[in-house]
Amino acid sequence: MRAMSSRPGMLAGLIVLALLVIMNQRSLAEKLHYPPTPTAEVVDDYHGTKVTDPYRWLEDVDSEQTRAWVEAQNEVTFDYLEKIPGREAIEARITRLWNYEKYGVPWRAGERTFFFKNDGLQNQSVLYVQNDFDGEPRVLIDPNRLSDDGTVALGGLSVSEDGHFLAYSTSEAGSDWRVWRVRDVSTGEDLDDEIRWSKFSGASWTKDGSGFFYSAYDAPVEGGEYDQANYYQKLYFHRIGSSQSDDELVYERPDQKEWGFGGMVTEDGRFLIISVWQGTSQKNRVFYKDLSSGAEVVELIPDPDADYTFVGNDGETFFFRTDLDAARGRLIAVDIRRPQRESWKEIVGEDEDVLQGASIVADRFVCSYMHNAHDQIRLYALDGTFDREVELPTLGSVGGFQGKRTDKEAFYSFTSFLYPTTIYRYDFETDSSEVFRAPALDFDAKDYSTEQVFYSSKDGTKIPMFLVHRRGLQRDGQNPTLLYGYGGFNISLTPSFSVSRLVWMEMGGVVAIANLRGGGEFGEEWHRAGMLGNKQNVFDDFIAAGEWLIDRGYTSPPKLACQGGSNGGLLVGAVVNQRPDLWGAALPAVGVMDMLRFHRFTIGWAWVSDYGSSDDPEQFETLYRYSPYHNLVEGTHYPAVLVTTADHDDRVVPGHSFKYAARLQACQAGEAPVLIRIETRAGHGAGKPTTKRIAEAADAWAFLGANLGMKTPSF
Repeated sequence: MRAMSSRPGMLAGLIVLALLVIMNQRSLAEKLHYPPTPTAEVVDDYHGTKVTDPYRWLEDVDSEQTRAWVEAQNEVTFDYLEKIPGREAIEARITRLWNYEKYGVPWRAGERTFFFKNDGLQNQSVLYVQNDFDGEPRVLIDPNRLSDDGTVALGGLSVSEDGHFLAYSTSEAGSDWRVWRVRDVSTGEDLDDEIRWSKFSGASWTKDGSGFFYSAYDAPVEGGEYDQANYYQKLYFHRIGSSQSDDELVYERPDQKEWGFGGMVTEDGRFLIISVWQGTSQKNRVFYKDLSSGAEVVELIPDPDADYTFVGNDGETFFFRTDLDAARGRLIAVDIRRPQRESWKEIVGEDEDVLQGASIVADRFVCSYMHNAHDQIRLYALDGTFDREVELPTLGSVGGFQGKRTDKEAFYSFTSFLYPTTIYRYDFETDSSEVFRAPALDFDAKDYSTEQVFYSSKDGTKIPMFLVHRRGLQRDGQNPTLLYGYGGFNISLTPSFSVSRLVWMEMGGVVAIANLRGGGEFGEEWHRAGMLGNKQNVFDDFIAAGEWLIDRGYTSPPKLACQGGSNGGLLVGAVVNQRPDLWGAALPAVGVMDMLRFHRFTIGWAWVSDYGSSDDPEQFETLYRYSPYHNLVEGTHYPAVLVTTADHDDRVVPGHSFKYAARLQACQAGEAPVLIRIETRAGHGAGKPTTKRIAEAADAWAFLGANLGMKTPSF
C-alpha cells in the first residue's frame, strides 16, 4: 500500500498530467474536421424492438459513396498522424529493430528439408529447401516476387511424402480466398494445376504423391467475393496434372450448409480422416474413408458432443485429443473395428493443466500443455505411461515438435516476451535441446522484466495477467500503459516476442496482457464462461484489469490505453462504451462492432456458436446490450480512439469499423480525436506485408503518445 503522505503530490501530478493531455489533444484536434457522413432512415424490427441503423449504406464497401468516404477519412487520419512529433522516429526505431533474420521450424519430406526464413525486412518470409539436412539451401518460393507491393502472401502448403511436389496456396490483399498451385521441388517450376475458391482449407497428399485432398466452396456471385456468406463447403481430391473441373468430389452434405470439412491422410497412408466442423464451435464430428479399399465414408463420431482432434493411428486404432468428459483435455484410443463408446480407451487422463494438442514422434506422444497461460511439453509412451517433461529456456510459448514415428529428433520454436523466437533441435534419446537458429537483436533483455499477476474480476474470479516493462519502474500512476486482450473462441494469449511492443516499452510504456475468460487458457470451462450469455464476463475481466493497474499505481486513466483485434476489437469497443472514463485512448482493430448483423457476411455466421444470433429473441437481448455500434451515446466524452481496418478484410468485413467510426464521430462530445485508419490492399491481418505492419504500429504508438501525454521519443 502506498503511503498516505504521497497522495496530495500524486493527485497534483495527475491533475497537471490531465491538463497536458487535454491541451495536447486540443492542439491536434483543433485542426480536425471529420468528413460529413450522411445518415439514412433505416429501422429494423428485432422481435418487437425497433433498432436504427443510420449508417447501413457503409456496408456497401465498393459503392462510390463509400469509397469517397474512405478516401476522405484516410486523408484526415493520415494528416493527423503525420503531424505528431516523433512519429518518424518511432517508425525508424521499429524498422531498425525489425531488421534481423527470422527462421521458421524446419520439417523434412523424403530426403529434403524445408524451412522459412526472412532476412529482416522482407515483406513476406521465403520458403527454402535443401537436399539433405546439411546441404546448401535454395529458394523454393519467394512470395515477395509475386506482387510489387508484397500483398500476395503464401497461405497453406503441403509437401508430398517423397518431397517431390509442393502444393501451396496464395492469398491476395489479405483475403481469406486461396488459390492452390503445385510446384515441382526439383525444378522450382509450377505445373499447370490451379485450384480456386478454396477457403479455410489445407491440403493433404496421398502416400503415393498422386494428388491431394482439399476443401472449397462454389464460386461466389460476381461482386460478392468479399461479403457473400460462405456455405456448403465440399471436400475434393485433386490428381496431379488434371484440371479442377475434373477433381473428385469426396464428400459433401447438401442438407447441411454450415458444415465444413478438413481432410487429412494418416501417416501410414491408409485412411483419410475427415474432421467435420460447424462454425467456430469447438465440438466436431469425425468421419473417415479407407483409401486402401475405396470404401464409402464412415461416420465414426457422428455426434458433435466434444472436440476430437486426430493425433495418429496404429492400424485400426485411432488416437484423439478430446475434451469429452474432460474440460482440460485427455488422450483416448478408438478402435474402428469396435467403435462403440463403451470400447473407447483412455490413454492419458485429464490433468490440472490444459492439454492443447499432441503428436506422435519417436514412438512417443508429444503433449503440449498450458500451465497458467504458458506452455509445457510432456512426453508419454504410447500406452500412456509418463516419460518426461522437456526442459524449456523460461516461461514462454512452444511451436513445432512435428515429425514421424520413426524420427529420433524434432525441431521446435520457443518465444517469450523478452525472448525472440529461437529454433531448437531436440534429441529424444539424450533428452537434450540445442539451439539451431537464434536471432540477434539490438536490445538487452536484462533491461526489462516480466511478471505474471492474478487479479479479481467483478464476480471474484481470479484472472491472470502478464506485465512487461523496463526494470526500475516507478509505480507513481504516470506510466503510459497498454492493456491488451482478446477473450473469445477458446483462443489463448501466451507469451510471444514483439518488436513493436519492445519499442513501446523503450518509449516508457508498460505492456499488460490479460488472459480473459472466453479464451482457452484454462480449458473449455474457461471458454464457456465468456461466450453467449456470459460474454459480459469478458468485459468485466478487462475493466477489472484496468482498475487493478490504476489501483496498484502502474498508471491512471489519462495514461491507460486498451487494444484488441477482431474479437478483441469488439472487446475494446464494448469497454470504451461501458467505461469511457477509464481510458485515455483505445485501439480497436478489425473489430466485430455490429453484433446484430455480423452473421450476414462471409464467414460471420460461424461465430454464432460463440456470440449467439440476433435471430434468436433471447440472444438478441444479450447482443443488443453490448454491441459497440449500437451502444454509442450522443454527447458522451469518449477517449481518443484510432479504429483500424482494411478494405479487403473478408473475415470481419470493414463495414463493421466504418459504421462504428462514423457513429462514434457523431457521438463524441469531448476534445479527444476519433479517427479511422483504413489500409488498402490488405485484409484481416494474415499475410500483411512487413512495411504495412511497421507503418501501422508506428501510427498506433504515435497516436497513443499524442493522447496519453507522452514525451517525444528519442532513441
